[in-house]
Amino acid sequence: MKFLQLFQEYRTQAIVLLVVGMVLGLFAGLFYAWQISPVVWENATPGHLRSDYMSNYLLLVAEQYENDGDQAAAREKMGMEFWEEEHRVKVFEALDGLIETQGGEVIVRLRILRDVLGGDTPVAPTEPGQEPVQDPAEAEGGGSPLGSLLLVCLVALLVLVVVGAIVVLIRRRGAAGEEEPEPGTVVAGVVTPSADTVWGVEGPPLIQFSSPFVMGDDHYDPSFSIELESGEFMGECGVGVSEILGTGTPNKVTAFEVWLFDKSDIRTVTKVVMSDYAFGDDALKTKLAPKGDPVLAAPGGDSWLETKTLRVRVSTAKVEYAADAVPANSVFDKLTVELSIWVVSDQGGAQPEGGVDDYVIPDM
Repeated sequence: MKFLQLFQEYRTQAIVLLVVGMVLGLFAGLFYAWQISPVVWENATPGHLRSDYMSNYLLLVAEQYENDGDQAAAREKMGMEFWEEEHRVKVFEALDGLIETQGGEVIVRLRILRDVLGGDTPVAPTEPGQEPVQDPAEAEGGGSPLGSLLLVCLVALLVLVVVGAIVVLIRRRGAAGEEEPEPGTVVAGVVTPSADTVWGVEGPPLIQFSSPFVMGDDHYDPSFSIELESGEFMGECGVGVSEILGTGTPNKVTAFEVWLFDKSDIRTVTKVVMSDYAFGDDALKTKLAPKGDPVLAAPGGDSWLETKTLRVRVSTAKVEYAADAVPANSVFDKLTVELSIWVVSDQGGAQPEGGVDDYVIPDM
């Protein structure tokens, strides 16, 4: 949960850094592939060419052979040393096609070239499955010293950006932890009570959380981890959207679900904080009943969630309805729910520091 809260707090910075890193990586990859170590093919044959280019090449080779009669040169120009079976088939299919479509002396040249290339004898490649290979210098990762230096600089820049982002996040987190919050302010969901707060016989809670909602926050779903001062995990609590009216954005929220999970009880209890309209609508009330007991969202109206070892007071600190909503008082514009958590104990008295048995809460 702490990781999720930290991510939400610095979500924008994390997304920006991720995008910057991806862009730098993309440019570094393209620069390396196009400028530093581009692919250079060698030992290609006419069988690698597109059909129209292959036909033109065959006509040129046939004409050259007619002029010089050099069989070795003709076979070399056709790259027969590096032929594969599929390339041999393509070449002779192209020759046969040209012989059928051409006329006059061209047909004679093409038939002679076909005989020179051994049209009736399959030509095996020098090695089974041989493919055109890269330039050895390129295959070994060779390139100009300047290109290698540029690559190293790009990689170093990318590493610096990532390391810098991590350092900034760590420092900001540390700074946030060192600052003492002002009384009554909300820091990462935790409320620091003012010095003159009177808790009565129940004593101060273990911790307080505040979950302000503003219309337009369609991803509203805060949750809080409940831990003792010793660091022992006790459970979680939170607030989420329970019911919306109509369609479209932003969501028109008319009810929220407040929940409490107790690790010792292995269950979750809930209350449904409802708008004035939803609380007075019997059909809507019945629909939301399986999600928890209904509670009217009104300042000063408290309700309780209780499990085996935890009790939470749910207080509505602020309620504002959307002015243009129909029916009236049906859609929340702003809502702040405060959750005060006590650890249940059979002993009486105030809550001292220590384990679970030292924390108390009064009877309801």
